[in-house]
Amino acid sequence: MKYLRAFHVCGQLAMFQTSDFENFMDKGFDSDWRAARRKGHNIENTRPLVPALIIFGDSVVDVGNNNDLKTIIKSNFLPYGRDFLKHKPTGRFCNGKLASDFTAENLGFTSYPPAYLSKKAKGKNLLGGANFASAASGYFDATAKLYNAIPLKQQLEYYKEYKNKLVEIAGKSNASSIISGAIHLISAGSSDFVQNYYIDPFLYEAYTPDQFSDILIQSYADFIQNLYDLGARKIGVTTLPPIGCLPAAITIFGSDSNECVARLNHDAVSFNTKLNATSLRLQKKLSGLNLVVFDIYQTLFDLVTKPTDNGFFEARRGCCGTGLLETSILCNPKSVGTCANASEYVFWDSFHPSEAANKILADNLLINGISLIG
Repeated sequence: MKYLRAFHVCGQLAMFQTSDFENFMDKGFDSDWRAARRKGHNIENTRPLVPALIIFGDSVVDVGNNNDLKTIIKSNFLPYGRDFLKHKPTGRFCNGKLASDFTAENLGFTSYPPAYLSKKAKGKNLLGGANFASAASGYFDATAKLYNAIPLKQQLEYYKEYKNKLVEIAGKSNASSIISGAIHLISAGSSDFVQNYYIDPFLYEAYTPDQFSDILIQSYADFIQNLYDLGARKIGVTTLPPIGCLPAAITIFGSDSNECVARLNHDAVSFNTKLNATSLRLQKKLSGLNLVVFDIYQTLFDLVTKPTDNGFFEARRGCCGTGLLETSILCNPKSVGTCANASEYVFWDSFHPSEAANKILADNLLINGISLIG
């Protein structure tokens, strides 16, 4: 019978079956563990539950790789980061922490995987993982190229560099163990639709949404195969969110309605169905691969359609500016109307969840991805 490793929570030893984890979380483990960490208690000697956290994808998980690129898709300026550590912008598309930041904390890491292109990504800082994500990237290489972001193929090349650096730092055997034990997270696909397919008349004319999603799914399958060939064995991938419920999507494609755009959500659901089926096929095909699909669609849809049930007061608009269109350089210190308390909003800007929403998304990731731990 499979158990998670034992660890101490506020001085008490906790060991549990994976099937009992959700109940255990409900009984207060999560809040107790966070409280213990804040007070500086020794929690399994601060050793995380996995050796490293490695992240690929788009703006939902980018922590600063776009900062020095010649692109308009960046967020290394206020009010981005106003609720983050030291109230400083880092390149995260949020007022505070991303879901991947909370995931790192949930796994027991005391720091976040550094942006691979940042000055922090060197030496021992790389032992706990790295973040290769680039805002405006996607499964479709042309999406990233359109915005001068880092395509997934290039993110994979950086990952190969990272592996070589690990060997130099930790030795070949240890590096191999880190890679095979690390959780690899992928968040991509939204930009392919919202920032490319829907606004490119030539692309929209050339492919139906169904055909375009087939192209993305093939790219996803190739990416997983490549990661596997490079030694990754624990991989988590997020579904598309309800892209028709993003404030900017409603503004642009909603025909003066304040409701989620049904056809966009239909495309997301169709893509997610293919993502699940392809992931099952890959899991069966690739020996030793643990591949988990994280359903963020339903969680975010519930937050948007029932905000007050989840502690929010606004889901149609983002906090920044009017909240209807502002993102990236349009969300800036001069944006008029930026809210005082982002925790009341599901969205921080017109595309990206607030820190409060990210916390909920991350906690669901932990529960759904428990098989990746151990």
